[in-house]
Amino acid sequence: MVTINAMLSWLVQAGYLAGNPLSLSRQRSRAPAPRVVRFLEADLWSEVRAAIMSMPQDTPRLVATQARARWVFSLLYLCGLRISEVCHNTMGSFFGRLDPKTGEMRWWLQVTGKGNKERLVPATTELMVELTLYRRSMGLPPLPQQGEASPLVFPVWWTAPVTGAVEWPRPLTRAALHVVIKGVFAMAAERLRQLGPEHQARSDRLESASSHWLRHTMGSRLADEIDLRHVRDTFGHASLTTTSIYLHAEDDVRHAAISATHRLGWESPRPPLSDHERPLQSGDTTSS
Repeated sequence: MVTINAMLSWLVQAGYLAGNPLSLSRQRSRAPAPRVVRFLEADLWSEVRAAIMSMPQDTPRLVATQARARWVFSLLYLCGLRISEVCHNTMGSFFGRLDPKTGEMRWWLQVTGKGNKERLVPATTELMVELTLYRRSMGLPPLPQQGEASPLVFPVWWTAPVTGAVEWPRPLTRAALHVVIKGVFAMAAERLRQLGPEHQARSDRLESASSHWLRHTMGSRLADEIDLRHVRDTFGHASLTTTSIYLHAEDDVRHAAISATHRLGWESPRPPLSDHERPLQSGDTTSS
């Protein structure tokens, strides 16, 4: 039907037909996407943070490893970036501008994402604090210059030269960044597993998590609290239909409402009657 419809549409455009008869038929609508389930609940996010803070820092390389893990998870959690967007964008994409109403400096991250489309992601105060901490750990100025070609995430061996021009390293590949993120999730899962078998399910969930779970986590938190249009623009979605997959609170309200009003109403089962409690039927006789 799709093929025939396309052929008829071409005939209309070419002037061979006055109209497409299939256009009168009912258009098939796409089924709505299911709600996202791959995201971190608040307690699991706390476990991830605790795991990162517990990472050893006995050597300069271990210090750099811990600083990078903290920055990567801060960036993914607060900006909802795809892992490819972390690899392909630079720190020079951060910029600040004054809010004309309040006079407050607001920071933004201009992201080139899927389909080579650009969008502005709010860089919160928390994120800017993490950015300055990460840059200082490598000997860089706290804030990047506009247009700076430095990668969003550095290899752990790199530090800024004391003198001379700065030669920026190549950004981490998608595979390398994936290893970093999965390593942190595995470490957090192992910490949970060591607490006892009752934490097995939660540790398994953490171990299966990936970078995209952090994007889903941000979407799930925001969609239940703020205007969906803000979430759509931050995530770079084409429509609100895509963004609505994060509306978990709406599902919870619907679940509670149906549970409260749509009941089976079965009576509690009663124990079987004994012989002397069973009513007499036709033809029964009483025994002495």
